[in-house]
Amino acid sequence: MYQLFIADKNYSSWSLRPWLLLTELGIPFTEQHSRFDGPDNRQKFRSFAPNGKVPCLHHAGEVIWESLAIIEYLAEQHPGVWPADAKARAFARCAASEMHAGFTTLRGTCPMSVGIRVQLHQISPALQADLDRLSELWQQGLNRFGGPFLAGAKFSAVDAFFAPVAFRVQSYGLPLPAAARAYVDLLLSLPGMLAWQQAALADPYREPSHEAAPLNHGVLTADLRAPAV
Repeated sequence: MYQLFIADKNYSSWSLRPWLLLTELGIPFTEQHSRFDGPDNRQKFRSFAPNGKVPCLHHAGEVIWESLAIIEYLAEQHPGVWPADAKARAFARCAASEMHAGFTTLRGTCPMSVGIRVQLHQISPALQADLDRLSELWQQGLNRFGGPFLAGAKFSAVDAFFAPVAFRVQSYGLPLPAAARAYVDLLLSLPGMLAWQQAALADPYREPSHEAAPLNHGVLTADLRAPAV
């Protein structure tokens, strides 16, 4: 049985990716949860991950850290992680890698916080450039492989990599063209995404540094989560 170590569902965009992939593909796993409890949790997380970060996968005596490595490990064990078609698979890997390494302004301006709504002070040119690239990349995949997912008719790892972006679009009301917004809405409607969101909204925990980060660039307009304790 796979053990997937993750952190708080309100905040942990990296944890969401393999969790959603496992969930949507129906691959059995157990979830091991560890709180963010400060700006640096590496020493605590080193009890299960050699790099002191989430996510981390344990399986059959192996420890696999970093989200891309986890995805590739799962792909060696299960069909459907990447598209079966070679061209779609190549595109999916390129797009997932670009997401893994890029879009730094989007990440910094709009950190994932599932249960809140924030009105940004402005859409900076750098943030707009990230949004434009997202729309371009998504449109390329949807047009080339027929949708509704990025690499064809079935959900795959590349969609899991963009799932945190869907929550960011929702939380910050980010403007996107109609086709890109439809893809976001599709991701948000997935059973796994709804389950993750439900758990995030029900969690009364608040970690101060993660709570403060979204307000560096905007104003809180709503908090849909259970009351803090």
